[in-house]
Amino acid sequence: MPVFPPAAHVSVIVDGRPLPAYLPAYVRGGRVFAPVDPLLLRLADRVWRDGDAVVVERLERRIRIPIATFGSDLALEYVPVAALRGLGDRLTYDPAQRKLEIETPATPPVASATPYMPYAAPSPRAVFTAQPVPTPRPVWTGPALPRRTPLPVPASSGPPRRRLG
Repeated sequence: MPVFPPAAHVSVIVDGRPLPAYLPAYVRGGRVFAPVDPLLLRLADRVWRDGDAVVVERLERRIRIPIATFGSDLALEYVPVAALRGLGDRLTYDPAQRKLEIETPATPPVASATPYMPYAAPSPRAVFTAQPVPTPRPVWTGPALPRRTPLPVPASSGPPRRRLG
């Protein structure tokens, strides 16, 4: 079992691109260990925990990898990277540069099914769209109505004065 903290950090390159990871891969006892997240989560279709192992599935292949746990979180679980060969990946490790290159097999392109038409396609129907009719303006024919807006009252300097006489 590997001992935490790891000794030598390893750069992981997947299909020519570096794999960004918060927890780096490392070498212990001549084996490369990498965290489950993001390595396995990026390379597999499905990943789940089965007791003291992680089951990884991609296309028709399924492998079971024992884990080295450093806590209960999935991000703190490390797996030996050599087990990825079971998925058909090519692994190349350069100890001088501490670089691990992983080449995944090309996945077949997704193709859509050929359309199935057991009958002839219906011909398009004519669609009737009515022309809009303008709404006539209302004409007022009743008596004039008083203005409902209040008029401003000029300011006065005091109460009104009464005229005597």
